[in-house]
Amino acid sequence: MELFFNPFDNLVCILLGISFTVWFTLLLVFIIVPAIFGVSFGIRRLYMKTLLKLFEWATLRIERGAKENNHLLYKPYSNAIIAKEPTSLEEEIKEIRRSGSNRDLNSAPEFEMSDIFYFARRGVASIMDDEVTKRFSAEELESWNLLTRSNNNFHYISLRLTVLWGLGLLIRYSFLLPLRVTLAFTGVGLLVFLTCVIGLLPNGRLKNFLSQKVHLMCYRICVRALTAIITYHDSENKPKNGGICVANHTSPIDVIILASDGCYAMVGQIHGGLMGVIQRSMVKACPHIWFERSEVKDRHLVAKRLSDHVEDKSKLPILIFPEGTCINNTSVMMFKKGSFEIGATVYPVAIKYDPRFGDAFWNSSKFGMVNYLLRMMSSWAIVCSVWYLPPMSREEGEDACQFANRVKAAIARQGGLVDLLWDGGLKRGKVKDTFKEEQQKLYSKMLRPTWAPPD
Repeated sequence: MELFFNPFDNLVCILLGISFTVWFTLLLVFIIVPAIFGVSFGIRRLYMKTLLKLFEWATLRIERGAKENNHLLYKPYSNAIIAKEPTSLEEEIKEIRRSGSNRDLNSAPEFEMSDIFYFARRGVASIMDDEVTKRFSAEELESWNLLTRSNNNFHYISLRLTVLWGLGLLIRYSFLLPLRVTLAFTGVGLLVFLTCVIGLLPNGRLKNFLSQKVHLMCYRICVRALTAIITYHDSENKPKNGGICVANHTSPIDVIILASDGCYAMVGQIHGGLMGVIQRSMVKACPHIWFERSEVKDRHLVAKRLSDHVEDKSKLPILIFPEGTCINNTSVMMFKKGSFEIGATVYPVAIKYDPRFGDAFWNSSKFGMVNYLLRMMSSWAIVCSVWYLPPMSREEGEDACQFANRVKAAIARQGGLVDLLWDGGLKRGKVKDTFKEEQQKLYSKMLRPTWAPPD
């Protein structure tokens, strides 16, 4: 039986082979090798500047087209809260009484019917401008970034702008997404394989050195898988061994953003599947702290494991996100006090993302992890700034809650974020009764300031 070969098939195979060879050569030369040595050719920053000029041009076209077509230009609300001078409950109630009564305000305090208006006004204001639940949804943009047309307030403006959007869609999904997926699998694959190999070495300086280099290399490859453009500030304040690094939490990629500039010991619950494989391989090369599901709620056990780690000055600093949930990068919510009870030096870090290039916030109630990562890898880029703040220690007479609030305020101030006292657990739960009781106690003290419970 004779075999016939089509020359066209051979040509296709040769072209495919050449294409794959060129593809992986470019990956190796321009991405993987620079990631190993921690250098950059400046391509991503040039890409960012080009995008900024493109966004400016698109915004001008939208404004011009809206005027020509007599459309109302869509201006979404801002999540920023207008800062107001803080006033106490007593001052606000006195103001209400002053406007509606001629009674002497300095007389003995007693209940007045007008006091109800204070609580009614505060309730309506909370419904109208809820400063808590809006932190659990994506931040609105004031201009279009050519990523979506899902907002019904946008209208057709011009053929040129529509073609530009379609071209951007083609570039992001046909070129950037395959490239980023390839890099992500490369980074994760190398992390699992190399940490397992390093885990076979005896404990010592060589193992620690190789472990740090491998972690940095793999995380830098993963950063390039997101086309992340990160600006680090005040590197002299980077966390040191034996300390605890705390940061505001916006996304699971916060870990990659920080770990690509320094090595940390991770803290978390043991998972199954691919995440479990990664955790088991990482702990072979570096002393990360993983907890079983049954151990997570044991506060004493968690505190003991953390204390034992920070007491060993040869171990890497622990990375913790005290908010316990992802916030949309417009504010910082209540820090859990557990990591501030240990007594170790705390290294605060502020992370601020630029939403114009891509929304880094993970709304876990709306998107699963795979869907979220797909959205990240199909966006233009992830641009953020990281500030390393001076180390902070617990002061004399300061309890863990006060220390946590002081660290949180420093992070919010540096990152330009709103400092909120609310618990991020409200993302999935109801307001605790203690918050309501606090307001009741303040009002009762105003009515009976000298009252004390009987012995």
